[in-house]
Amino acid sequence: MSDRSREAWRFIVLLGLVSLMADVTYESARSLIGPYLAMLGASAALVGALGGVGELLSYGLRPLSGYLADRLRRPWGLTFAGYAMSVLAVPLLALTRAWPAAALLVLLERLGKAIRTPARDTMLSHAAQEVGPGKGFGLHEALDQIGAVGGPLLMALILQLSGRYDLAFGALALPALITLAFLIAARALYPVPQRLEAIADNPEGAIPRGIAHPRFRRYLVFVAFSVAGLVHFQLLSFHLKRSGLLPDPAIPALFAAAMLVDAAAGLAFGALYDRLGLGVLIGIPLFSALAAPLVFSGHALLLLLGVALWGAVIGGQETIMRAAIPSLVTREERGTAYGIFNGVYGLAWFLGSAAMGGIYELSLGGVIAFALLMEGIAVAAFLRLRREAA
Repeated sequence: MSDRSREAWRFIVLLGLVSLMADVTYESARSLIGPYLAMLGASAALVGALGGVGELLSYGLRPLSGYLADRLRRPWGLTFAGYAMSVLAVPLLALTRAWPAAALLVLLERLGKAIRTPARDTMLSHAAQEVGPGKGFGLHEALDQIGAVGGPLLMALILQLSGRYDLAFGALALPALITLAFLIAARALYPVPQRLEAIADNPEGAIPRGIAHPRFRRYLVFVAFSVAGLVHFQLLSFHLKRSGLLPDPAIPALFAAAMLVDAAAGLAFGALYDRLGLGVLIGIPLFSALAAPLVFSGHALLLLLGVALWGAVIGGQETIMRAAIPSLVTREERGTAYGIFNGVYGLAWFLGSAAMGGIYELSLGGVIAFALLMEGIAVAAFLRLRREAA
């Protein structure tokens, strides 16, 4: 292993630890914010609207922040600003005594995620290109999901022992500060992450064309339909509650198990991507199409298999969908490309989830048919993309 590769791995691990501790901080808060707002007097309609506005901020502003990352050439500034805004807003929830103040902090956390994500992924891509984009993004995703699982479990323990939301939110000041400490260390050790990438490597052996090239636009079409056909866990958990297939305490445990599958699948998908290239992406819509009928089958064993596939799809989306970006655009446009990718991803998941929620009230079979249709279109879009790349 070359010195450059060793440094690239160290940088990926450092950013992974940043994401791990950040996830402990804000995923813990997200697991509690609904009941906390209710305790402060917020209505169900307001909680639902807040969730929608938060995701709109988180994804809708990423194209702008990605563009700024490319224009300003200061990815660390945007990354620091975004992480600081997110992780410091969370422990301040312990001081709120009314729902408007809590809602504002929730929106600040989502805004911070929008600001930092394209810039962070651009820096991560430089190191990942040196060691293998799939493996690099796969390791980052695995560390990220450890935090996403561990944080909510920590909150459950604190609430079980104390019954106090203010104590639970206040305890998140520690992982928030650790997040910033890891970030400061990464910035000090690797002030110019671009130097970790010797050349703009391309798994397909083709020259990147840029965000205006039809190949990138067709990739976004594939991403949009693939994501739109994935059943959101909120709808699945609603279905499990209504059907009584699982007891209530088993539902969050099922989600935690899916996130563990996500972490493992991200590593596996990443390794395959580095070996086989863009062709591995077709596994995402295929797995998603298999998951839809299984999670709504009404049988516990098939449900578990479907949720495992669902977690694998999330792992693939978070790993190789991001890893593919540098092979499609120029090095100078990566921030903008990651911003556009994230914006399309968020909009597609919102529209797909909204459509499935409406169809669910009419026909469970209709939800499955919609998911299969979206994934079928995604497969067709991917095959066209592959033919043009050949």
